[in-house]
Amino acid sequence: MALVTELLKILIPAAAVLYGMYLTVQTFLQKQFEQKQLEIKQKNTELVTPLRLQAYERMTLFLERITPNNLLVRLGNNGMQVLDFQQLLLREIREEFNHNLAQQVYLSHEAWEKIRQAMNDVVTLVNTSAGDLATDAPAIDLSKRVFERVITENKQPTTDALRFLKEEIQTMFM
Repeated sequence: MALVTELLKILIPAAAVLYGMYLTVQTFLQKQFEQKQLEIKQKNTELVTPLRLQAYERMTLFLERITPNNLLVRLGNNGMQVLDFQQLLLREIREEFNHNLAQQVYLSHEAWEKIRQAMNDVVTLVNTSAGDLATDAPAIDLSKRVFERVITENKQPTTDALRFLKEEIQTMFM
């Protein structure tokens, strides 16, 4: 019995010291792990932030390019007929959108949905305006009809998406 008591006198303090060391090492390793994760996150932020800002810039440019006023002036109508001009406008919008499709990875879901909605609104505006006209009418008539609809609604179809992007950029990066 005395042997067991002596053994316990040695083992209990040794176990307490070992447990204390275990807790100390575990805490140290946990802090090291958290610090490494923080460093990795900071490096990722340094790499991703410029890419995200560039995505917002590109999508702002996309929205500006498909704004009816800019789109119609940029593409002109060079003696085309309504149907040809409508197809040209829609093709330009689709190409612009497809060119910037990967940018959605860097945007919020809400921002991307606003951009898609703006694009769809422009397409709808072009299609409904063209639907009001004869397909063989001069393309200038389509431009006039689009401008009339924009003036009647007193708002560009891309306005809400542009405003949303600007607000989101300001809250995220400023």
